[in-house]
Amino acid sequence: MAPGNPSSNAAIVQDFLDALEDRQLDRALALLDREVEWLNTGLPTLRGARVRGALRQMDRRGIGFRVDHHAIAEDGEVVLTDRTDYLRVGPVENAFWVRGTFVVRDGLIVRWDDAFGWGAFLGSGVAAVARALVGRGARRGARD
Repeated sequence: MAPGNPSSNAAIVQDFLDALEDRQLDRALALLDREVEWLNTGLPTLRGARVRGALRQMDRRGIGFRVDHHAIAEDGEVVLTDRTDYLRVGPVENAFWVRGTFVVRDGLIVRWDDAFGWGAFLGSGVAAVARALVGRGARRGARD
């Protein structure tokens, strides 16, 4: 991302992901084109209103999201991200590596394509559940 260039395509993508992390859904949705296309490894492609609906459902269900940005690069309208995403439901937080490819036109994200390994995703999910169970047991033991 070019320093001092908040209108760069990379800055738009970073702002989008940060808005999701900050639970500022309106800010995030404002950065999506009306006909945005969202692809995730092995999942059905969502378009337009279905993308907005999916993000609203995640928010309503209290699914937390945070992101660690490792690298971000842009070439014209294409922005590549290398990051760790964290999805949280209650005490369970699943961390997994994601390679994202975004296409930004006229200041709006028109394509969001996240790729990740299902094996790593599921493995980190099992570890997250175990951590939550161990943590719950440790808290219970401290009260006994």
